[in-house]
This record gives sequence, structure tokens and C-alpha cells, in this order.
Amino acid sequence: MGELGRTLHAWRDRVTPAEVGLPAGGKRRAPGLRREELAHLAGLSVDYIVRLEQGRSDSPSVQVLTALARALRLSDAERNHLFVLAGEVLPSPGRMSAYLPPGVQRIVDQLAGAPLCVTDAAWTVITWNPLFAALIGDPSPWQGRWRNIIYRHFVDPGDRVVMTPDQQQNFRAAMVTDLRASLARYPRDPDLRALIEELRAGYDDFARLWDQPVVGFHQSEQKTIRHPEVGTFDIDCDVLAIPGSDLRMVVYTAAPNTEAAEKLRLLSVIGLQALT
Repeated sequence: MGELGRTLHAWRDRVTPAEVGLPAGGKRRAPGLRREELAHLAGLSVDYIVRLEQGRSDSPSVQVLTALARALRLSDAERNHLFVLAGEVLPSPGRMSAYLPPGVQRIVDQLAGAPLCVTDAAWTVITWNPLFAALIGDPSPWQGRWRNIIYRHFVDPGDRVVMTPDQQQNFRAAMVTDLRASLARYPRDPDLRALIEELRAGYDDFARLWDQPVVGFHQSEQKTIRHPEVGTFDIDCDVLAIPGSDLRMVVYTAAPNTEAAEKLRLLSVIGLQALT
């Protein structure tokens, strides 16, 4: 076992299941996370976690390192140490970060009654809670560009969020405004530039909004959800900025004693199950 493997093992041992919202699961030889639990949290295979810890795979990608740092609740200094051990260049201030501070992850873990997700500066989904997956659809299978909310909206807008024409135009204007601001902040980020160029080349409405001085802003508003199991209902949606980072949190809430509140309670029970 090399230094990278030993360090990952030590960090895994110090994180308890309760800290990450997992059940203890019976007797444990150590109080920390099992390999399969870390694999689940990071979106990796158990075999890959084993190979990393045993030193049989010592060149993980930046995406893998970022996912491990998030799952293990690493501090900024620890995340940087992880990159050094893996032989990767430290995250650059000139590129967007998908790093999730432990405090933000705790908010995601503890706000179980409100569907929410966290995105990076380009609106790529980083993490979410189970109720968000039940409401919007499970993001786990989404790969690459498909984890980006803006890309999904332009490429395949037929999701569960139903918008009026005015809502759609306001949403698109706000998203394009966000991307412009992100490009000004991270002009050398290749993934961000590639996303923008792909959307400009493939989607006329995006290109028109990008090339015009259109400015939009996110506002608290009601969204109509068309859910395959619990039906159609309206729910409030807010976009929150996370201080000290370019992360955004999208939170859905329902007023007490409303149809939406009842639908959320039902979704918290059925999760991703189909009722038919």
C-alpha cells in the first residue's frame, strides 16, 4: 500500500456513517466508512476504491479526486494534499471548482425535507439529496454534459419541470447571464468554454441570447412539477449563492398544509420507486 492508499484508508476510517447520512449497518470492525459506502458516496466502483487503497491504481483523474474529497469531507488543505499524493496539479484559481466544503455537504445531508441540489459555476450538478432525486429524477446515471442543467434544458427540455413560455425565456436569460459571468471569472477553463461553444453551435436560441446584451436574474418563483407517480403540483424554488465560492444551491420548498407539502411527504416515502 502506497502513501495515497494509506491516506485514503485513514480518511475513510475517520468518517462515520452517521456523518454522511448512512445507517450504521450492524457490527463494524472499524467505526469509519466501508469501502462500498465510500464508493457509493463518490460515485465510483468498489473495485476501484480497493485498487486505489492497495496501490494498484495510483493515477486517479481530477474528477475522481474531487469526488473522493467531497465524499470524505476533506478540508481545503486535505484536498490539496490528496492532489499532491496523486501527482495531480493543484486546483487552479483560473478553473472552476467542483469542491464541496464540508459545511455545505452537512446542509445537504441535514435538509432532508426539502429537495435540493448543489451546482458549480456552470450549473453542473455536484451533489443532491434523496428527495431531489425523487422529485426531479435520479441524477446518478447522468454522465458528462448531461449533469449540466443548462445543457439538459436546451438539448432535452422534456423534464419534470413544466414552464410557461415567459418562465422559459426568463430562465434561459438568467442561465446565459450566469455563464457569461462564469466565463469572465474563469476565462481559461476549457470545460466551460467547450460547453458554451457547443451550445452556441447547436442551439439557435442559446446563440441568440449569448450574442445579445440580454441580462436575466434568478428570482424566487413557483415551479410546476409533473411527476410520473404523484401527479402535477406547484412548488416554490429558490436559488441560493454559497458565500466564499461560486457554488449554487437550488432548493424546493412547500408551504405547510398545501398539496405540494403532501406530495413531498409522499415522495419522501416512495423515493425512486414506481407505484404501478
